[in-house]
Amino acid sequence: MALPTRRDGPFDPPPGLLAAGRAAALRRLVYPDGHLGWLVTGHALGRALLADPRFSARSEHKRVPVPRPGADVFLGRPALPGWFVDMDPPEHARYRRLLAGRFTARRVDTLRPWIGRVADEHLDAMARAGPPADLVAGFALPVPSLVICEILGVPRSERAEVQRNSATLFSLEVSAQESAEAMRALTGRLGELVRLKRRRPGDDLLSELVASDLSDEEITGTGVFLFTAGHETVSSMLSLGSLALLHHPEQRDALIRGQGAPENAAEELLRYLTIFQFGVPRTPVVDVEVEGRVVRAGENVTISLPVANRDPEAYDRPDELDLGRPVRKHLAFGHGVHLCLGQHLARAELQIGYAALFRRFPGLRSAVPLEEVPLAVDSGFYGVHRLPVTW
Repeated sequence: MALPTRRDGPFDPPPGLLAAGRAAALRRLVYPDGHLGWLVTGHALGRALLADPRFSARSEHKRVPVPRPGADVFLGRPALPGWFVDMDPPEHARYRRLLAGRFTARRVDTLRPWIGRVADEHLDAMARAGPPADLVAGFALPVPSLVICEILGVPRSERAEVQRNSATLFSLEVSAQESAEAMRALTGRLGELVRLKRRRPGDDLLSELVASDLSDEEITGTGVFLFTAGHETVSSMLSLGSLALLHHPEQRDALIRGQGAPENAAEELLRYLTIFQFGVPRTPVVDVEVEGRVVRAGENVTISLPVANRDPEAYDRPDELDLGRPVRKHLAFGHGVHLCLGQHLARAELQIGYAALFRRFPGLRSAVPLEEVPLAVDSGFYGVHRLPVTW
């Protein structure tokens, strides 16, 4: 089968994909180029394969399970310098070791008061402007963008241009040429910043990397990857999670009343709304027996994180949003050596962001019917393009 992508509602994976997952944890999948690979939808199986070193993340092997012309220029060839998400150990570990200290839970905890101030500043600006407002443009996009800019050492004045090119990279609708041009623009601007940091280092991650053994090209690529991954994902979750809470009033009210930990609320929203809508790719480098079947070396495997996080064998009532649910071992951040480097930062931004939003606007509501909210079905990261709200 081809990967089902048509959704019936904004909060659930495509029904055809859910049905496939409930029928079998592993099945054949036909890719857009005709390649016959595999689809993994089971939670336990997904965790196992993500942790299995026989399954490679290298971009030379990767295929996209949906038509995405903009990705053609990057796949089927070695990873771009710094894009360690497309590398296997030991190359992957080389970057992780240099970066891990900036993203530990303890380090992120020191940033929480500042993240809270950034969130409050944007919510205050929304309140001054008055309703209606676009929650994406006014809050969900600028907050994580400013946070990652400050961590990397990217000037705020660069944010709009970098955001624009970042969105192009993840779009399903741009050409390979447009995607390549966006990457050139990003690497060009970040490369200038890296050279500036060599002359005048500051207290930021790019300056820290300048003192490492990475080349300027590797530092630039790392910066581009961290910026694009560090704000697109959190922005999507802030906007889509807020929309879900607006349309699950009992869950929103529980959050406002402080029933249950905000940490758990964020985890449940991550599980319920997993935004990597087309899954993550892996490719075995040797033949591997999986679920009694042989997955041959070179056959692409797509692990559907949204469906794995709805697996009835892993979660009771998986298709319900329940902020009080004890969420364990969801796959929204992946698993194994490629477990999201910025998971602690993303968690902090979501926990702070949801709580601050509904504390500031307890009467927040959607300004348009649910069916009029433009959904980001045209991006690798699912979310909403705009979210008109009032209060």
